[in-house]
Amino acid sequence: MRISTRIVAALVVVGALATASPAQAVVVPRHAINVCQSASFYDNYDSASGPHGLKRVLEYANKVGHTPGAHPVYNGWAATFDFGPNDWGYMRIECIGGYDSW
Repeated sequence: MRISTRIVAALVVVGALATASPAQAVVVPRHAINVCQSASFYDNYDSASGPHGLKRVLEYANKVGHTPGAHPVYNGWAATFDFGPNDWGYMRIECIGGYDSW
Protein backbone atom coordinates (compact mmCIF):
# COMPACT_ATOMS: atom_id res chain seq x y z
CA MET A 1 0.00 0.00 0.00
CA ARG A 2 1.45 3.36 -1.06
CA ILE A 3 1.02 6.44 1.16
CA SER A 4 0.45 9.62 -0.79
CA THR A 5 2.84 12.57 -0.55
CA ARG A 6 0.09 14.71 1.01
CA ILE A 7 -0.45 12.28 3.88
CA VAL A 8 3.28 12.08 4.58
CA ALA A 9 3.57 15.89 4.53
CA ALA A 10 0.61 16.22 6.90
CA LEU A 11 2.14 13.72 9.32
CA VAL A 12 5.44 15.61 9.30
CA VAL A 13 3.65 18.88 10.14
CA VAL A 14 1.63 17.25 12.94
CA GLY A 15 4.79 15.68 14.37
CA ALA A 16 6.62 19.03 14.32
CA LEU A 17 3.74 20.78 16.08
CA ALA A 18 3.52 18.05 18.72
CA THR A 19 7.20 18.45 19.62
CA ALA A 20 7.15 22.28 19.91
CA SER A 21 7.93 23.44 23.42
CA PRO A 22 5.65 25.81 25.39
CA ALA A 23 8.46 28.38 25.39
CA GLN A 24 7.98 28.74 21.64
CA ALA A 25 4.31 29.57 22.01
CA VAL A 26 3.37 33.16 21.21
CA VAL A 27 1.50 35.03 23.96
CA VAL A 28 0.04 38.43 23.15
CA PRO A 29 1.02 40.88 25.91
CA ARG A 30 -1.72 42.43 28.06
CA HIS A 31 -2.10 46.16 27.65
CA ALA A 32 -0.52 48.12 30.49
CA ILE A 33 1.25 51.43 31.08
CA ASN A 34 4.48 52.62 32.63
CA VAL A 35 3.42 53.74 36.13
CA CYS A 36 6.86 55.14 37.06
CA GLN A 37 7.87 58.74 36.41
CA SER A 38 10.43 57.32 33.98
CA ALA A 39 11.70 53.80 33.32
CA SER A 40 14.80 52.55 31.53
CA PHE A 41 13.99 50.14 28.71
CA TYR A 42 16.80 47.72 27.90
CA ASP A 43 17.45 45.52 24.89
CA ASN A 44 18.24 42.36 26.88
CA TYR A 45 18.85 40.88 30.31
CA ASP A 46 21.80 38.74 31.37
CA SER A 47 21.61 36.85 34.67
CA ALA A 48 25.30 37.51 35.39
CA SER A 49 25.44 41.23 34.65
CA GLY A 50 21.81 42.38 34.65
CA PRO A 51 20.14 44.53 31.98
CA HIS A 52 22.20 45.81 29.07
CA GLY A 53 21.78 47.74 25.86
CA LEU A 54 19.71 50.75 26.94
CA LYS A 55 17.19 51.40 24.16
CA ARG A 56 15.40 54.43 25.60
CA VAL A 57 13.73 55.87 28.69
CA LEU A 58 9.97 55.50 28.86
CA GLU A 59 7.94 58.30 30.38
CA TYR A 60 4.95 57.94 32.70
CA ALA A 61 1.86 56.45 30.95
CA ASN A 62 3.73 55.10 27.91
CA LYS A 63 1.76 52.15 26.57
CA VAL A 64 3.51 48.85 27.22
CA GLY A 65 2.53 45.22 27.42
CA HIS A 66 3.38 42.33 29.74
CA THR A 67 1.50 39.17 30.66
CA PRO A 68 2.21 38.01 34.23
CA GLY A 69 2.93 34.31 34.31
CA ALA A 70 3.59 34.12 30.57
CA HIS A 71 6.42 36.60 30.01
CA PRO A 72 9.65 36.16 31.99
CA VAL A 73 10.76 38.31 34.92
CA TYR A 74 14.41 38.04 36.00
CA ASN A 75 15.43 39.67 39.29
CA GLY A 76 12.66 42.24 38.89
CA TRP A 77 13.34 42.91 35.19
CA ALA A 78 10.30 42.02 33.09
CA ALA A 79 10.13 41.15 29.41
CA THR A 80 8.00 44.00 28.13
CA PHE A 81 6.55 45.11 24.81
CA ASP A 82 6.72 48.83 24.03
CA PHE A 83 3.70 49.64 21.87
CA GLY A 84 5.25 52.95 20.72
CA PRO A 85 7.93 51.57 18.38
CA ASN A 86 6.53 48.00 18.65
CA ASP A 87 9.56 46.22 20.09
CA TRP A 88 10.49 44.00 23.04
CA GLY A 89 12.82 44.86 25.89
CA TYR A 90 13.19 44.72 29.67
CA MET A 91 12.01 47.17 32.30
CA ARG A 92 11.39 46.97 36.06
CA ILE A 93 8.27 45.00 36.92
CA GLU A 94 7.16 47.58 39.51
CA CYS A 95 6.88 50.14 36.68
CA ILE A 96 4.28 48.05 34.85
CA GLY A 97 0.69 48.67 35.93
CA GLY A 98 -2.69 49.88 34.83
CA TYR A 99 -3.39 46.54 33.17
CA ASP A 100 -6.25 46.60 30.65
CA SER A 101 -6.64 50.37 31.10
CA TRP A 102 -6.56 51.16 27.42
